[in-house]
Amino acid sequence: MELKTGIRNSKEIIVTEDMTAATAGSGGQRVFSTPHMVALMETTAWSSVEPCMEEGKTTVGTHLDIAHLSASPVGARIVCESELIEIDRRKLVFKVTASDNAGLIGEGTHERFIIDIEKFMKNTESKLN
Repeated sequence: MELKTGIRNSKEIIVTEDMTAATAGSGGQRVFSTPHMVALMETTAWSSVEPCMEEGKTTVGTHLDIAHLSASPVGARIVCESELIEIDRRKLVFKVTASDNAGLIGEGTHERFIIDIEKFMKNTESKLN
């Protein structure tokens, strides 16, 4: 698969109790948490380009500009969609959206960088020394 703008992906989940703001510690309500929405957006974007990566390479999330527009209850079906809209050397920019049964609940952009896994982990683990 060739890395190019226009790559799209979609992931679907059902909101469970462990995905709520009350459980995640991001609020006190039993609604789909912002951290879980963001993780779903990152997963959708990441998995869309992972088949394009050379062996030993992957992407890491570096920036999010996301609005969580509407609450979703436990049991709601959430559909997340991503589209790769920009490639600037190693930087990838995605448009991401999330919707529930009633409509749009979140949208924004997400940036990821292509990294060499071995070098990245070596640099990261050196922080322990």
